[in-house]
Amino acid sequence: MNPTALALTRLIKAPREKVFAAWTTPETLKKWWGPGPVTCPEAHIDLREGGEYRIANQETDGSITWISGRFERVRVPEQLVYTWNVSIVPGSPTLVTLDFFEHPEGTEIVLKHERLADAAIRDMHLQGWNGCIDKLEALLAP
Repeated sequence: MNPTALALTRLIKAPREKVFAAWTTPETLKKWWGPGPVTCPEAHIDLREGGEYRIANQETDGSITWISGRFERVRVPEQLVYTWNVSIVPGSPTLVTLDFFEHPEGTEIVLKHERLADAAIRDMHLQGWNGCIDKLEALLAP
């Protein structure tokens, strides 16, 4: 794998359809999106190939960072592939691939984030993804 790409695998103790829906339904996404104290006051998702999304990350000081992109592949409830632009990170769009696998204990999420500019941006995103998924896990906990 490219040294500026990241990959992570997490187990969420909820059915695959529920995990996929939590990732793609704006009202549910707003309940868990954002690492740590970051919240999501706004989320827009046009869930179709070629559809666009736009998500607000609101910091504790009130400032908002926008994340946006376009869906390249949508396979409900198995896979999402989408471009990723962060308003505070210059450069070309990056690429996120999310696979949702059925697992005896729930759903295994396999996330790959590619085309990141450098190791510092990769590490920032890894911390962000883990923080977001921690909150998803808590939201969907039995």
